[in-house]
Amino acid sequence: MADITAAILTFLKAIGKYRWHAVIVTWVVAIIGWAVVLKLPNQYDASARVYVDTQSILKPLLSGMTTIPNIEQQVMFMRGTLISRPNVERVMRMVDLDVKAATTKEHEKMVDEMMSRIKLGGTERDDIYTITYTASDPKLGKDVVQAFLQIFVEGSFGGKKGDSDKAIQFIDDQIRSYEEKLAAAENKLKEFKIRNMGLLPSESGDYGSRVMAASEALKTARLELAEAEQARNALRRRISGEAAPGEKAAPVISDPELDARIAAVLKTLDSLRTQYTEAHPDIVANVRLLEQLQTRRREEAKNRKPSADPGAGYSPMLQQLSVSLADAEARVASLQARVSEYAARLAQMRESSVRAPEVEAQLTQLNRDYEVNHANYQKLLERREAAKLSGDLSSVTDMLSFRVIDPPTAPALPSGPNRLRLFSMVFVGALGAGLAAAFLMSQLRPTFLSQARLHETTGLPILGSISMNWTAEQTIRRKRRLYALGIAVLLLISLYGAGVTAILARPNGI
Repeated sequence: MADITAAILTFLKAIGKYRWHAVIVTWVVAIIGWAVVLKLPNQYDASARVYVDTQSILKPLLSGMTTIPNIEQQVMFMRGTLISRPNVERVMRMVDLDVKAATTKEHEKMVDEMMSRIKLGGTERDDIYTITYTASDPKLGKDVVQAFLQIFVEGSFGGKKGDSDKAIQFIDDQIRSYEEKLAAAENKLKEFKIRNMGLLPSESGDYGSRVMAASEALKTARLELAEAEQARNALRRRISGEAAPGEKAAPVISDPELDARIAAVLKTLDSLRTQYTEAHPDIVANVRLLEQLQTRRREEAKNRKPSADPGAGYSPMLQQLSVSLADAEARVASLQARVSEYAARLAQMRESSVRAPEVEAQLTQLNRDYEVNHANYQKLLERREAAKLSGDLSSVTDMLSFRVIDPPTAPALPSGPNRLRLFSMVFVGALGAGLAAAFLMSQLRPTFLSQARLHETTGLPILGSISMNWTAEQTIRRKRRLYALGIAVLLLISLYGAGVTAILARPNGI
């Protein structure tokens, strides 16, 4: 503790030796600093507050129809890019500050200065943003804030609209490209179908299914032909009187009157059987009569002699059988033609069946390529309409609206600089500069202020010391210097007080 006290006393003695140097330096620094502070231009803070409304009823209405812009992200992007060099240069052109820059260096300096003075505050939670600019001219500050506010509002959808236009242009180019691809695919598909007309699959199935269907049709036609031939042969045997294997030969009808009686009995039996059973007397009598008539016809057929008349052996039933035979012959001929045609078709299809799978595979590939291009084409058309709707939505609707709460105005009172604080800082700095100057002089021109210091430095023994005896005249001069020093210090303090009073007397204390 004693060492510290001794060091402090030594320091004070060193400064006291060069006290006038400290006073002079303090006065010089104070006068110069105060003059600079008083000559600093006034600063005016122009500001504006704007509310960004990101809520819109169009969001739920247009959801699913088009791409809804991310309004919150867009506002954050605008906030982050508002104070950028291109925007600052644009503001300088809007307020005619760029004409004041004679060189590129001055222009860059003005841009940097404006970027340092403009501030954008606010939070995304409240969606209220404040634009503040500090200028030496209140009107200039208002104009600058107004320009930044205009850029902030105009930049909300300008970039989005430009992006939408670029997207539409890109989609249009792709649509034209796909239109060319679709036209080429359609022509290729048409030419392929013309070349392979008979080998293409139809609605009923592929080529294999068509071959199976033709084979089944041929089998059916052959079965029908066999049935028609059997029916025709039966008619032939009936007319010629021959019997089929296992059957009795049917006699040739020769007596029309007997045939008419047999037909009448058969008709009567049919009528009676609808009313009575087989045991009924009328039915039994008619059955007996029918048997007698048929026996008589067979006997007459056995005893029949050939006649020279060609039409003597014919009866109406024989004529009917002849007509039926002619119809059967025509049907057999028709079915034979059908069987021949089906057989030829089936043979041709079987010959072409080797190429059919390859043709079907090529057709499937062509259809797949066409469908892919067509699907992409339809999607591009939908995306183009969505992009147009999104661009129109961004440019002409109120998806993002701005409400200026406090418009920019030219401030009547300055907001800076804080001359009172600067004035005090200069005063304290001047005092510190004076003390530092005195201490520096003591270090440049050191003296021994005590016997201990001299002994420590030289290492020599101190035999004694001689005290200073002041004469009356020297004492008076010394007191006068002390009085002058005190007056100088008091005058400096008084000058500081007067400056503070003058500053406080100004509007807004600046």
